[in-house]
Amino acid sequence: MIDQSITLAGKAGHEIAASVDGPELGFPVILAHGGGQTRRAWRAVTHRLASHGFRTIAVDMRGHGESAWASDGAYDISDFAADLVEIAAAMASKPALIGASLGGLAGVIAEGKCAPGSFGSLTLVDVTPQMEPSGVARVVGFMAAHARDGFASVEEAAQVISDYLPHRPSRKASAGLAHYLRRKDDERFYWHWDPAFIERVTQQGGVSSDHGRTELSAAAACLTLPVHLIRGGSSDLVSLEAVKHFQGLVPHMAYSDIANATHMVVGDENDAFGQSILEFLLGIHEAEMKS
Repeated sequence: MIDQSITLAGKAGHEIAASVDGPELGFPVILAHGGGQTRRAWRAVTHRLASHGFRTIAVDMRGHGESAWASDGAYDISDFAADLVEIAAAMASKPALIGASLGGLAGVIAEGKCAPGSFGSLTLVDVTPQMEPSGVARVVGFMAAHARDGFASVEEAAQVISDYLPHRPSRKASAGLAHYLRRKDDERFYWHWDPAFIERVTQQGGVSSDHGRTELSAAAACLTLPVHLIRGGSSDLVSLEAVKHFQGLVPHMAYSDIANATHMVVGDENDAFGQSILEFLLGIHEAEMKS
């Protein structure tokens, strides 16, 4: 079992930080987090998959965590998608891709539009082409609120997160939270991602815009690989109507609904989520794992 940090090459050589776990020759699984998160969000899931023989590659998306920021402001969904395509192309076999929110949208564009055939399967975590505008606005509003001015302390950041996620126990200023913050020369704490990213999202009108929905729907309709949609049972971004719309675009998809989970499925119900991921991947890729 290996658990180490590496650097990968994304679009035009853009530096992407990643953590790998599991047997070196295990079937590869790329995990791409949501906007504002880092690869740390997948720790429990990667350990579970690694223990069953998968080789997990959890990435920090461009502009997030320890990955390079885009000096040219290249934070369109197509840019994130291109990074995933480049990472997959460097592997000996087509990897499975698990994408939460932003990572899932990038996966749809990568496989359905940019480079069909790049991945062996695609798991989407609480994201579809038809996102609820009010839910998207809540997420974007949370991310934009302190993007430029930061926080006076880790405790202040913890309180902001607690207010955003009232269904969870209040989060203390833990060592884990510190990994999502950078302390700058002004002694204030800032999110561990480039504020230009959320400004680009706002400028574009977000994935809930007519253009965003049309582009994602067209890409989704081209998906022919095994697809698994996982929805948070209490999600305010993916409605049951959105699920039906996605089923119409991808009729062969598998579907899991995780009770008591919001859009933040991974953090809300990690055990149920991890088991759902594992069962799907074993069902699809077990034969390849034995070859």
